[in-house]
Amino acid sequence: MSHERPDERLGWNSSLDAAWAELGDPRRPGRVSRLDRGWSTIVVRLDRPPVRARNIGADVAVGDWVIVSDDGERVDAVVPRFSAFTRRASFEGNRAVAHTIAANIDTVVLVHALTSPPNQRRLERELVLAFDSGATPVIVVTKADAVDDADATVASLEEVAVGVPVLRASGRSGEGVEQLRDLVPVGRTMALLGASGVGKSTLINALVGGELLRTSEVRENDQRGRHTTTACELVRLPGDDHGWLIDTPGVRAVSLWSSGHGIERAFRDVFDLSERCRFRDCKHEDEPGCAVRRAIELGRLDPRRLEAMKRLVAEEAALEAEQRAWEKAQDRRGVRKQRPR
Repeated sequence: MSHERPDERLGWNSSLDAAWAELGDPRRPGRVSRLDRGWSTIVVRLDRPPVRARNIGADVAVGDWVIVSDDGERVDAVVPRFSAFTRRASFEGNRAVAHTIAANIDTVVLVHALTSPPNQRRLERELVLAFDSGATPVIVVTKADAVDDADATVASLEEVAVGVPVLRASGRSGEGVEQLRDLVPVGRTMALLGASGVGKSTLINALVGGELLRTSEVRENDQRGRHTTTACELVRLPGDDHGWLIDTPGVRAVSLWSSGHGIERAFRDVFDLSERCRFRDCKHEDEPGCAVRRAIELGRLDPRRLEAMKRLVAEEAALEAEQRAWEKAQDRRGVRKQRPR
């Protein structure tokens, strides 16, 4: 059996070393570059073509490191992830089940288009998921070449992007493209996420220096795209000094999954204010000495920001209750729990 360490240029790092050792399988892992209806495309070496294997019973996402069976037919094991962008499954019957969009990523780029009105509420949700992923979030506003004045949109997003940089880019004019490439040095991975039609594919074509991904125009009436990206894909950036990026299909619904400290970090401004409330369990409603309400009265905090945070906290609590009920139902049926990844 091989115990050869994977190539760091593929995105392997010391965190994965520890996870691989804990897994206890000496076979060399490869990295999933694409998923297609039960099949994984896996890059094991940069100087060799990828292999394809079935995902039979395996929880696999693009970016995962997996060990393929000796006959090359299936994924035998998944190396535990050091980060993962995960949301609740969108299918109604699987609402208590996680859907991992991208795994083992260092930077999450949340893409918004300047040609659409700024959506603060969506960005807040994306930031919660991004912080909980374990990766570093960055916000990119695209189509800078298509608008005369981007400052108002950028300022609106910056209001809720506490401590997270908001960058401008255009896949057509090339503005900001090199700055984005520099976020991904060799051995690192960046995932781009956003709604359909925000210009991800055009931006990725600019990043890789060619027409790698098919693009189409958005509909004029609602600025939605035609879903030109149909599957997640791990793509290598050109040059020896850059790493990898993961393109994803347009994410229409941003559904929360179990939050670690994502809400606290995404709403850091509200939580910082709450530290000055008179009562530790202040609900920021009509309690005396509420620093959050005082900030709203003084115009220092948008009341919609507080209401958005409360909705997300309530949604998370409801999801956790759903998960507990689902786990109990699984236990009653005698379904063995999957090993956490």
